[in-house]
Amino acid sequence: MRLTEMTARPRQAALSTARPLGRPRDEQIDTEVVAAVLQLLKARGYRAVTIEGIARKIGRARTSLYRRWPSKRHLVAYAVVSEMGASPAADTGALRGDLEAAVGTLLHAFAGPLKQALPGLVADMASDPELATAIRREVLAARRESMRGAFARARKRHEARADLDIELVLDMLTGPFYYRALFGHALISRRMTQDVVDYVLRVVARR
Repeated sequence: MRLTEMTARPRQAALSTARPLGRPRDEQIDTEVVAAVLQLLKARGYRAVTIEGIARKIGRARTSLYRRWPSKRHLVAYAVVSEMGASPAADTGALRGDLEAAVGTLLHAFAGPLKQALPGLVADMASDPELATAIRREVLAARRESMRGAFARARKRHEARADLDIELVLDMLTGPFYYRALFGHALISRRMTQDVVDYVLRVVARR
C-alpha cells in the first residue's frame, strides 16, 4: 500500500481501532463529535471542551456521549486518535511501505484541523498531567507500538539492522511532523513525508 492509498482511508481505520477510548455505536455521532472537539480545541483550547458543551453543539443528549466517553480527557483523546489513527504502520510486506503508511496518517492529520488544535493541546498537556497521560497512553503509545511492529517485521526480513535504538528511530520518523505543526516554520507536504522515510531508511539499513 503506497502513501496515497493510506491517506485516503485514515478516518475509517481510526474509528475501527479506537474502541479502548470509549464505546462508539453510531458513526454519525462519532463524526460530529470529532469535528466539534477539534473545532473547539482550535478556537478556545482544552479547558473550553466539556461533554455537555459538545452535546449541545451537535444537538445530542449528553448521556449518549457519556456512554461512549466517561470524561472529557477520553473525549479529546478519541478525537485526536480518530484524526491520526491508532495503528498507522500497516503490514505492506516491506519496511518502506509500512513507514509510508505511518507517516501518511500524520500527513492527513496535520493537513486538517488537528494542526491548528495541536499547539493549544500541547500547552494544556503541560499544565494538566491527567490529560498528558491520557494522550500518551491512548494516542501515542498505540501508534508507537504499531511502528515498533513494522521494524520487528523488517528485522525478520533482514531489511533493518538489529542494533537500532528503536525509540530514537521512531522520534526521527515522527518528530518532524510535530515540530513543523507546532512552529509553522516549514510546510508539511507529501514531498516532506517521502524525504523523512528516505532518511530513516538510510539510518536503519543493514550495513
